[in-house]
Amino acid sequence: MSLKDRLREDSIVHLKAGNELEKTTLRNILSAIGTREKSGKNPSELNDQDVENLLRKEVGNREETAALAAKDGRADLAERELAEAAFISTYLPKMLDEAEAQGIVDKVMAELAADHELTMKDMGQAMKLVGAEIAGRFDGKAVSQMVRAKLG
Repeated sequence: MSLKDRLREDSIVHLKAGNELEKTTLRNILSAIGTREKSGKNPSELNDQDVENLLRKEVGNREETAALAAKDGRADLAERELAEAAFISTYLPKMLDEAEAQGIVDKVMAELAADHELTMKDMGQAMKLVGAEIAGRFDGKAVSQMVRAKLG
């Protein structure tokens, strides 16, 4: 089942259960997905990675709004935005900690080193392979630094 299908099914479940926050949040997310799919010159259906990226952006937007609301003394709005961000985060894959990311980098670099001695020319290929495994679950700049350190 795709992530988008899961969001749709969960919206129906929360609608029937009367969970207002979850229902409204999922409707907004599904609306954003629909808008993104229909926008541009060539409308296209979003894949799971695109939906994950959209969800990350929505979490960030809500956290930013919550910070502004808290700054303006609107604790009620800040609390709701943070609750929505936490709910949306449940649909995202678990973020990696630094040790887990380093483990993936080490594994990929060991696989590459089995063929030949690694040089900086292997940076692109290494980043492609590491990126496929980490896929938005850790900071890309930090991953790049880890790979660069392995290449010496």
